[in-house]
Amino acid sequence: MDALQVDLLRVERSIRMIRHDKVILDEDLAELYGVEVKRLNEQVRRNIDRFPADFMFQLTNQEFKDLKSQFATSSQWGGRRTSPYAFTEQGVAMLSSVLHSPQAVRVNIEIMRTFVRLRRMLASHAGLASKLEEMEQKYDAQFRKVFDAIRQLMQPEPGCKEPIGFKIKEEDGPY
Repeated sequence: MDALQVDLLRVERSIRMIRHDKVILDEDLAELYGVEVKRLNEQVRRNIDRFPADFMFQLTNQEFKDLKSQFATSSQWGGRRTSPYAFTEQGVAMLSSVLHSPQAVRVNIEIMRTFVRLRRMLASHAGLASKLEEMEQKYDAQFRKVFDAIRQLMQPEPGCKEPIGFKIKEEDGPY
């Protein structure tokens, strides 16, 4: 696996759904950029006027607790005393104006590409649902069972929580 694929997998695994927004946490961004979380947040604080609430927000204590419990391991956020910051797509883009290393620029480009790819996938899913609706209107009741079955396949399984982030197959290995 080449370095670009590794970065894409790491970026995809870092994106989480929090408060109905796709975000990347400060710790994940710091790892991707090759800097300490403390340094990343320091640069953000120095340029706080560039990060309004729709670009970045701090997780509540309950959100942080819920997030930690989903991973069933305390080592990832071991000694952290404050809740992490979550950066939306716009916040990640804004980070490129405060972090200037070549690695930060390269990683930012890959993160933006990943967000675009996610938007395209979501749009195609919405397009499929719309086309299904059109077809159902066009054809008579004999196909209703088929349309209902397709709709069921498109729905998440009941009782399953929507996962945060992305999972990679075991055979792909870590990162």
